[in-house]
Amino acid sequence: MTTLSQLCAGDRARVIRISQGALSYRRRLLALGITPEITLTVLRVAPLGDPVQIAVRGSHLSLRHCEANMIEVEQIQ
Repeated sequence: MTTLSQLCAGDRARVIRISQGALSYRRRLLALGITPEITLTVLRVAPLGDPVQIAVRGSHLSLRHCEANMIEVEQIQ
């Protein structure tokens, strides 16, 4: 397992869990549709790694590095 922040552009992954971080971030991620077992695709990663743009449930989202680091994923080939 790895975190979303460690993936590169074009990678696909399945969300395993959202780690216990700040409760407000966790609620926000769940409200945006990032839930366990959902598949997402990394679209772009900024040169310094912040933000990370992903496609999930038909939407494009940009996440800060600290938010992406809270999401544990399993990479899909």
